[in-house]
Amino acid sequence: METLLTQREAASVLRLSERTLERSRVSGTGPSFCKLGRRVFYRQCDIVSWIESHIVNSTSETTPSQEQRQ
Repeated sequence: METLLTQREAASVLRLSERTLERSRVSGTGPSFCKLGRRVFYRQCDIVSWIESHIVNSTSETTPSQEQRQ
């Protein structure tokens, strides 16, 4: 079984604030997450997949989160 990261741990890995992760959960633009009761966890593989989905080669390219806003 894969290690689950808390919101604080995931925010640290991504170098984002915990509040940013909370907002991304509401808007659906962040990494996939698990809810176990009231607690939120992130799988490492989902964080890696989310990062890989945001790799671009130029500033004019759009990422999946930008496409959802349009």
